[in-house]
Amino acid sequence: MAAARPTGSASGALCRPLLLTLAILTFACDACKTVTLHVPSKLDAGKFIGRVNLKECFKSANLIHSSDPDFQILEDGSVYTTNAILLSSAKRSFTLLLSNTETQEEKKILVLLEQQTKVLRKRRSQEKVLIRAKRRWAPIPCSVPENSLGPFPLFLQQIQSDTAQNYTIYYSISGPGVDKEPLNLFYVERDTGNLFCTRPVDREKYPSFELVAFATTQDGYTPEYPLTLLIRIEDENDNFPIFTETSYVFNVSENCRVGTTVGQVCATDKDEADTLHTRLRYSIIEQFPASPTLFSMHPTTGVITTSSSRLDRELIDKYQLKIKVQDMDGQYFGLQTTAACIINIEDVNDNLPTFTRSSYVTSVEENKIDVEILRVAVEDKDLINTSNWRANYTILKGNENGNFKIVTDPKTNEGVLSVVKPLNYEEKQEVTLQISVVNEAPYSSSSRSTVNVVAVTVNVQNQDEGPECIPAVQIVRIKENVPVSTKVSGYKARDPETSSSSGISYKKLSDPEGWVTVDENSGSITTSRSLDREAKTIRNGIYNITILASDKDRRTCTGTLEIKLEDVNDNGPFIPQRTVIICKTVMSSAEIVAVDPDEPTHGPPFEFSLDGASDSEVLRMWRLTRINDTAARLSYLNDPLFGQYIVPVRVADRLDQSLVTQLNVILCDCVTPSDCTFPVAPHLANGRLILGKWAILAILLGIALLFCILFTLVCGATGAAKKPKVFPDDLAQQNLIVSNTEAPGDDKMYSTNGFTTHAAGGSTQGISSTLGSGVKNGGQETIEMVKGGQTIESFQEAGHHHTLEMCKGGGQHTLDSCRGGQVEADNCRYAYSEWYTYAQPRLGEKVQQCNQDNSHMHAQDYVRTYNYEGKGSAAGSVGCCSERQEEDGLEFLDHLEPKFRTLAETCMKR
Repeated sequence: MAAARPTGSASGALCRPLLLTLAILTFACDACKTVTLHVPSKLDAGKFIGRVNLKECFKSANLIHSSDPDFQILEDGSVYTTNAILLSSAKRSFTLLLSNTETQEEKKILVLLEQQTKVLRKRRSQEKVLIRAKRRWAPIPCSVPENSLGPFPLFLQQIQSDTAQNYTIYYSISGPGVDKEPLNLFYVERDTGNLFCTRPVDREKYPSFELVAFATTQDGYTPEYPLTLLIRIEDENDNFPIFTETSYVFNVSENCRVGTTVGQVCATDKDEADTLHTRLRYSIIEQFPASPTLFSMHPTTGVITTSSSRLDRELIDKYQLKIKVQDMDGQYFGLQTTAACIINIEDVNDNLPTFTRSSYVTSVEENKIDVEILRVAVEDKDLINTSNWRANYTILKGNENGNFKIVTDPKTNEGVLSVVKPLNYEEKQEVTLQISVVNEAPYSSSSRSTVNVVAVTVNVQNQDEGPECIPAVQIVRIKENVPVSTKVSGYKARDPETSSSSGISYKKLSDPEGWVTVDENSGSITTSRSLDREAKTIRNGIYNITILASDKDRRTCTGTLEIKLEDVNDNGPFIPQRTVIICKTVMSSAEIVAVDPDEPTHGPPFEFSLDGASDSEVLRMWRLTRINDTAARLSYLNDPLFGQYIVPVRVADRLDQSLVTQLNVILCDCVTPSDCTFPVAPHLANGRLILGKWAILAILLGIALLFCILFTLVCGATGAAKKPKVFPDDLAQQNLIVSNTEAPGDDKMYSTNGFTTHAAGGSTQGISSTLGSGVKNGGQETIEMVKGGQTIESFQEAGHHHTLEMCKGGGQHTLDSCRGGQVEADNCRYAYSEWYTYAQPRLGEKVQQCNQDNSHMHAQDYVRTYNYEGKGSAAGSVGCCSERQEEDGLEFLDHLEPKFRTLAETCMKR
């Protein structure tokens, strides 16, 4: 092994070569003492070569660095090789750089390596041959008894290095117990390596120590690696086992089985685990009350169980145990600790509630309700105010009518018996009840009876009562329409004391129709008016009146007399729907339905018939067809005109009770009845229209007003023809021509199948616009209709006489409204509405045939019906059914604005 020595000695300075002198001069300013290490010429990697005293050079250094990567320096100054090195020369050097990063201070140490070949040879020549001994630098097991009594310092062992045979070795140690807490507990003799302990040690605080031992030569050379030395502290049984709680509290049910777990206790010991010092044993030292012994404890787990099934809460509800835990597996010399354990016995329902008396007797007045009549008490040994103690009462027998109720008083646990439905002394004077009691919780044992029963006798006391209206609703039957003053039996009340109706008076409280009177003494009723089963207040043929019965003490009761009216066939069937609409264009009949207010025995099947003479107009125009027992179909004959008709229909029930219904039948030009807008007419008799005086006056005034308007239009047209032609008023609105209002045109005549039309002038505009033609002012229009050899001439206008001639008996109707002439009316066959209904569709048909070609196809532009939209057109008529003979009136087309010029050029003939 190499030995290290300081280079400051006088002998070393004489042998120092020039290299060392240069190094010292180079680092003189900031270098520390140079260190020389003697090493073999061949060094293996990881080889310890010596130690440098760093503290002597720079105490506050926190960063150490080697200039040669083949060498590594540790914090304690130990130098190791990082690679295998072969010294080619006798000496080699490198620099250790020490620095403080906080103060930025740096210092250097020069390390010189010298071969030790000559020195070793010299020493070996002087030494004797040594015999190789066993290696003595190795970890040696070491232990210290805990709490040792000394004497101190206490010798532990000796550490030695084999290198002591060749060098003078000094020993040192470091670590916890030396230079770390606890300080100065251990030390080693420098020269001998004897290790000592200075004072007692607590194992629970310091179970072991790990020290580091060093062996160095006098000059600081370390021939051995640092040695790790483990010192174990041997445990001593110096800690008592301790329970986790000072007092334990457990609960267990009474009457539980043997072996039932009560609870578990636990203790801890700080001594070394898995030794006798921590092997614990549990036991019960004492029980209070002491007898009988009811509990046992498992010695190793600390579980307490029951050893008897005789736990009775009603006798003892709590036990106290003194328990012990001991280490050393329970041996007598082991350490022990005690604790208290309280065991509460929990209640179970092992005691039945029992009645304090074997029977009870009580009384109550009849007709009393919601009154308490009795309290029954019970005893129960179980825990108070628990479900094992609270009682539930039940009436087993005697309460079939529901007169009684029993509940539990939550404070006293008594059963409270009360009456909830009145008792009747006349029916029963004594009631015997059977009452049972159980707990809320089920009984814990099935070996004993779980029901306790007591008998209660209730005496019903008589009370002077008023009359009884029993039953509350009484029924009598009367045929409707019986003669007035018919007497029948009425309502009967009774006295419960005597069970008779004597001494009771009656009074009517309600009679909606006022049909009957009530006899005050007997309660019988007498009709004061005719009874009608079909009255609005009657439901299902039942009429109710209310009767008040009272005794001599004015105690009363109220009942209802239900009068069932037996039906009499006193109503004929009728048709509820009085107005019938027939859309003539899509249907030829309507369905009518009849009803009968009487009962079905007096009702359908019905017989329908038209009411009237055999040669009447109704029978010629209408027909009835039976559909079912309650319905028939009304259809018209011979294509009657649109209008309203009165049709009398007779309906008879199965007993020939009949009634005539006047139906208002409307023949309308519609698709569905809801679309019909035909005005409601006055009355029709025998199928003909009869106008009242006000209706006739209104029609005449309307006709007079109409012809005054026509006369004004004719006069206005004549005056307008003399005015110069100007542009239309609506030119400013950039409209060309109002297309559906045309100016007067030329005379035009068409003849088709004997139908002749002369177009009228401007005076007919707006009335005969469907004709689509006109004549100049002063013209006339004549319409001739031939129907069965009869001729109708109408409308001689422009101030001429107007004649409406309908040929039946040569009668004539003349109107001269514009001159205020007299109106004469003859017995004409056709009225105005009939003429309008007949003429209008035929006129339209003739006009539509205007200007047809040989194939009966319409012309491209035939007469159409338009709504009136504005003033007349200055251009006149341009239709196919008119002939425009002059081009006058279109000069304004030459003065239109630019955006209408193209349209005007397209429409005009050039």
